[in-house]
Amino acid sequence: MKADALSGGFFDPVFGAQAVFRALLRALSRPGEIENLPGLVRPPTPLNPAAAAVIACLADADTPIFLDRPLAESEAVRDWIGFHIGAPIVSLAGRATFAVISDPEKMPPLADFWLGTEEYPDRSTTLVLQVTGFEGSRTLTLQGPGIAETSALAPDPLPARLIGQLEENRRIFPRGVDIVFASRHAIAGLPRSTRILNGAA
Repeated sequence: MKADALSGGFFDPVFGAQAVFRALLRALSRPGEIENLPGLVRPPTPLNPAAAAVIACLADADTPIFLDRPLAESEAVRDWIGFHIGAPIVSLAGRATFAVISDPEKMPPLADFWLGTEEYPDRSTTLVLQVTGFEGSRTLTLQGPGIAETSALAPDPLPARLIGQLEENRRIFPRGVDIVFASRHAIAGLPRSTRILNGAA
């Protein structure tokens, strides 16, 4: 393990984890709203700080993590997760409790992840999708729990093929995955209960 994997965790473990957890609760309970998440950790690239903070808050030794190819091929990222989180890294999306995607354009289909069961829908995979920001050219119009009428979310990038998959993900509710979009210093939630009214470009 390289020495730099030993650094870059929460500056203040208790305060940091609590701040991330509160931001996640707000993001997932109010889909479409952006929650600022200042740099509480310093992970190695290509893992971004907000995505790293989310998994550092939620994951542990009992929650397998799937990494897409750019992340999985980074020894520094694997070492950082192993030291700061202790979560096992799995190569099959369907075995993951959490998944971190650095390149949404090349991510596996949502149906490849663990979608839960009717008896235990809460055991499905939570996806953390890294994005550059929330001012993309394709806007999702959202409706559902936590939204007064509608809200808008424009993560960048947002692959066109993902929109149809999100609609199918909503149709199998209460099964399905929950998604957290993570730019470098902000997050937005898209829980499985949210309906996509359109995917306008």
